[in-house]
Amino acid sequence: MSLVPRVTVVIPCRNDAGFLDPCLTALEEQTHPADRVIVVDNGSTDDSADVARRHGALLVEEARVGVWPAAARGYDEAMADADIIARLDADSRPHPDWIARLVRAFVADPGLGVLTGGAEFYGGSPLTNYLGERWYIGGGHYWVRKWLGVPLVFGSNFAMRSTVWERVRDRVDRDNGAIHDDLDLSIRLRPTDGVRYDPQLLMPVSARPLQTVGGLSRRIFKVATTFAASWPEGASWRRRQESRSRADAAAGVTDEWTPDTDEWTPEFGR
Repeated sequence: MSLVPRVTVVIPCRNDAGFLDPCLTALEEQTHPADRVIVVDNGSTDDSADVARRHGALLVEEARVGVWPAAARGYDEAMADADIIARLDADSRPHPDWIARLVRAFVADPGLGVLTGGAEFYGGSPLTNYLGERWYIGGGHYWVRKWLGVPLVFGSNFAMRSTVWERVRDRVDRDNGAIHDDLDLSIRLRPTDGVRYDPQLLMPVSARPLQTVGGLSRRIFKVATTFAASWPEGASWRRRQESRSRADAAAGVTDEWTPDTDEWTPEFGR
């Protein structure tokens, strides 16, 4: 990676021209501008494509409807010349120092592979916004970390080294538009990928997913379908087993059979 890493921002978008316009405006006002902004048009029938072009974003198309197919298409495109792939959604409103904070974090910590943050919901009632930030997103960060051993990657606010995407791009369920793309990505990550959650890295996002019972219920139900689609990789016992295996390998433990005692004994590498 160069001294100043190259940053590409990926934005999946489907019929969100009204949200996309202020999102791209906010990216233009960054204290550390992105090297490229990629808008992935996911079969939009509104003027999302025109908005992207007007702001000078690179427009790519993904015909398969779903956030995962669209996001993965954007990450693949970003790999060509990016050191860091940053991701937000069309309804995100990044603070002016968002990219600058990402760059500082990755430069300061060579072991950092993925950095994610929290949400500041806008457009809902004070109660809705509070519950969304503390219960919906905050609770997701808490429980996913306990289950997977890595923080939840929040799709509206994260960045990863392109080398991380290169490792997992063929492992994720990228063609499945019916699951949470960010949760599926989290399931494929490992502690060795250097995943970190920064509670101070906040992203204003629309509260529209939380404003109806049906919308919220669908998103919660997709958590179950995402784990089911990734089974058994997302199983906590599987993750603990893999962690023990990696720890044994790092310590030089090998499985050696001792014929004269008919007992298995761990032998530390010499």
